[in-house]
Amino acid sequence: MVGVTITKHETVSTGEYHAHVADSDEIGRLTWRARDGIRYAEHTLVPKAIGGRGVAARLVEAMVADARENGFKIAPICSYVVAAFDRHPEWADVKA
Repeated sequence: MVGVTITKHETVSTGEYHAHVADSDEIGRLTWRARDGIRYAEHTLVPKAIGGRGVAARLVEAMVADARENGFKIAPICSYVVAAFDRHPEWADVKA
């Protein structure tokens, strides 16, 4: 797999994680909204051009790592994020 770099873009109540793939100009995104200390993971969007490379998984992993580092909980709303949390019971510590 080519390199994937994750960046974070946020305001007080909304944000996105962006996945930049080394050989593409396309960007994968995981969007969230915050309320009462919980970040609601709303959408995971990965363009076809960079699909099938684990980009969505890397986005969710970045959000989980960020939650552990910064002390917030994640409420999975997006079906992909729900499934990722189901596959990773070790993430229960950050699930709202």
